Amino acid sequence: MRSSEVATQAGVNVQTLRYYERRGLLEEPPRSGSGYRAYPANAVAVVRFIKRAQEHGFTLDEIEELLHLADGGPDDCAAARELAAAKMAHLAEKIADLQRMQQSLAELAATCDLPRADRCCPLIQTLHDTGETR
Repeated sequence: MRSSEVATQAGVNVQTLRYYERRGLLEEPPRSGSGYRAYPANAVAVVRFIKRAQEHGFTLDEIEELLHLADGGPDDCAAARELAAAKMAHLAEKIADLQRMQQSLAELAATCDLPRADRCCPLIQTLHDTGETR
């Protein structure tokens, strides 16, 4: 298959294929006599695997590891499970951070509902601070 065919079927652009080749995620295909890349039939599946893994939050380095594990047996499945567990733990930390940020912003926004004399905006207050108390 030519680059454009692989890219179209996988839902990416040709430059993405070239990038994946440079990163070693996708094997560089042999070239035809006229110089065109001739991808094997499984190239579309590999690119789709990469895109799905990215959608699940894996980095390209992690995806490279997953691709190497994909051809293995039960031991590789255990390694993939460990990688997924680490990713889930990282996501849980991010979610907790985002929830703290959301709560903090909600508290700041809630001060806007107070009567003008009773409210104080910490952001505006910080900007007004002349540094006299430092």
